[in-house]
Amino acid sequence: MEKAGLEQVTLVVNDWGGAQILLAEGRTERIARVVLTACEAFDNYPPGLPGRAIQIAARIPGGIYATMQLLRFRAARRAPGSWGWMSRRPVPRDVMDGWFRPARTSAGVRRDLVRYGLSIPDRRTLLRWAEEMRSYHGPVLVVWATEDRLMPRDHGRRLAELFTDAKLVEIEDSYTLIPEDQPERLARELREFVKA
Repeated sequence: MEKAGLEQVTLVVNDWGGAQILLAEGRTERIARVVLTACEAFDNYPPGLPGRAIQIAARIPGGIYATMQLLRFRAARRAPGSWGWMSRRPVPRDVMDGWFRPARTSAGVRRDLVRYGLSIPDRRTLLRWAEEMRSYHGPVLVVWATEDRLMPRDHGRRLAELFTDAKLVEIEDSYTLIPEDQPERLARELREFVKA
């Protein structure tokens, strides 16, 4: 944001919760409002079985490479405990190819994934960071999927309770990837939040 000269940003987070660290550290001078959409929170980082699988793959030499090659196949993408738990309906193949291609083809991207998988803080640190997000006092919209299999439903409520100016919206017929499962509904909520 600083490099691009962006001010008064609406920061929208989906799935990955790492941007919440900005809030915990108080690095919010360029952020006007925040949207937390079905993302990692509290000690669910990385989330559930797929998150643990990435951590295990990162510890095995060549594990991330093998995982990314396996994700070329539809069966692996839609498998329970894999990306199949991230969206209620299959994400179009070309979209998923775009997501996974960099990790399949770039050793640098795989190296970064390994570093990420090996650098997850302990539970106490994650919970402390969550608590420190209370220092952010701008408007916050928490959008959570009622049927999410990776991000516990009560995390949406708990996140909203951390902030002094927060609203929780729950969306049905969706898993974690609300932008894929319910794009129109999410866009409507974002428009209303930004206008307000």
